[in-house]
Amino acid sequence: MALGLPSILPNPQPAIGELVRDRQPTFSFEFMPPKTEQGERQLWQAIRELEPLQPSFVSITYGAGGTTRDTTVAVTERVATETTLLPMAHLTAVNHSVAELRHVIGRLAGAGVRNVLAVRGDPPGDPTGEWVRHPDGIDYAEDLVRLVRRSGDFSVGVAAFPYRHPRSPDIASDTEYFVRKCRAGAEFAITQMFFDADEYLRLRDRVAAAGCDTPILAGVMPVIRIGTIERSVQLSGAPFPPALAARFERVADDPEAVRRLGIEQASEMCQRLLDEGVPGIHFITFNRSTATREIWQNLRVGAST
Repeated sequence: MALGLPSILPNPQPAIGELVRDRQPTFSFEFMPPKTEQGERQLWQAIRELEPLQPSFVSITYGAGGTTRDTTVAVTERVATETTLLPMAHLTAVNHSVAELRHVIGRLAGAGVRNVLAVRGDPPGDPTGEWVRHPDGIDYAEDLVRLVRRSGDFSVGVAAFPYRHPRSPDIASDTEYFVRKCRAGAEFAITQMFFDADEYLRLRDRVAAAGCDTPILAGVMPVIRIGTIERSVQLSGAPFPPALAARFERVADDPEAVRRLGIEQASEMCQRLLDEGVPGIHFITFNRSTATREIWQNLRVGAST
């Protein structure tokens, strides 16, 4: 049953699916909903510092187990109404009934937000724990894609996994699951973070070989401290490239050297991706602007030389 939302939202925002196909390469930023007042100040400082770069869009994540549902929607609404940025809200199915999901979708529509990243999400508390379907919820991301698309004039994106999703038994299954999400109505995808351009290129090749041409944006997070490496493994479920880890280990006792190497490595990887025709780069900011701006500047300098 659809929400009955108007097919055309008031003052409709651009559809990210169309932007990604028509204005390649896109550049975009990912923010997280804040948990404290200090975190909120940091978030909005980062937003204001990155806004002048005129990204193609920005996204606001959804906490594990749906824990930041209301904050995610509130931040997305504020970005839509108080900035010049084009917002996309993440939406996860975990711990939500279909009725609750429809309520969130309705709030987004009411704020004029038409872009949604639909993901199943991880169980709360333990991302690697057993997936338990909400008794009145849905099972898979492809079901969430269909729900959002049926609910109004939305442009829907999904997640992609260069290494493979931690719950996928093998690469072939992971590719099949991704293609099913696209055939359910996803117009574009954003990868989980990765640190080797070849991982992205292999993903793109295997999706193309499966007959799917959905644009896949590269999710990029620079390593700015040694702890980022361990965190990236926890968040992505993918091993950190051993050769790159060894480079960071050699400068581990010098925080500034770690940061310089992280900016350099991310800039070089982004440039290679652009040279290989990536349709867009999505910077995972963790609500800080400095590293993203430095990489952005490196890419602009490289493009002008």
